[in-house]
Amino acid sequence: MMYDIVIIGAGPAGLTAALYAGRAEKRVLVIEKENFGGQITFSPKIENYPTQMEISGSAFAEQLLSQVQAQNVDVELDTVTGISRDENGFTVQGDYAAYQGKTVILATGAKHRVLGLPDEERLVGAGVCYCAVCDGAFFRGQKVAVIGGGNTALQDAILLSELCEQVTIVQNLPVLTGERILQARIEKIANIKVITEAKVTALCGESALEHIEIQYDNGLQEQLAVNGVFVAIGQQPDNDAFASYAALDDYGYLIADERCLTDTPGLFVAGDCRTKAIRQIVTATADGATAALAACRFLDGQ
Repeated sequence: MMYDIVIIGAGPAGLTAALYAGRAEKRVLVIEKENFGGQITFSPKIENYPTQMEISGSAFAEQLLSQVQAQNVDVELDTVTGISRDENGFTVQGDYAAYQGKTVILATGAKHRVLGLPDEERLVGAGVCYCAVCDGAFFRGQKVAVIGGGNTALQDAILLSELCEQVTIVQNLPVLTGERILQARIEKIANIKVITEAKVTALCGESALEHIEIQYDNGLQEQLAVNGVFVAIGQQPDNDAFASYAALDDYGYLIADERCLTDTPGLFVAGDCRTKAIRQIVTATADGATAALAACRFLDGQ
């Protein structure tokens, strides 16, 4: 079957693109490799999305998916391994099948880099977090740790210091690597402690995080009692399969501006997988709408 638009990725960007394209009466397919809704499904609460005072990430994703399916959009669970161009548009190759589309929207997202510790995945949503803006308020008055020493980690620590009793930054290098202006602010905040030349070796707790284990470069070990850990060691997009048709920057993000256009006609990009300054649900959904409308204009010859 030839689709007007094939959307790769079913996070907020991809599903919003499907919603707009479906409402424009285009034949749309959404391909997702893991779970519809993307990373947001792991968030216990969303409190910063317009019109939603409080909603779980999974409920948000379910509502958005239902809204999309009401537009007669087709969905498939498959892992896309690459795309190629032909005279009719694009062939999207998956593990299980090949899909045809006149246009393609890449909305593959970007995952937070993880520590890779045994209980990390089990404790996500129960003390292990990757977004201070999203989840910081849930640890008000408690003790937390921020893992990392770059700009994101320092910004997270400053934000959390306004909410939490104690914030401990754990950095594996001898020094913090974030901007000096952020380091200067950190030095003036009484409830922020900085630990350098140390790495987290274990996340401990039964139903929720209770403490972390730290090993210093000199061999000493320590247990740190915290209710939450915010992992801020960077993000990692997975865009290599599309590099032949859409340029990547030095960090692996698809290069596109606010119009969500790539250098390849008919190929668009939306959400956290592209170069951008802010990665939040609301910016992802805005990208989805922009990319879908751009694809519709392309299809209509405008």
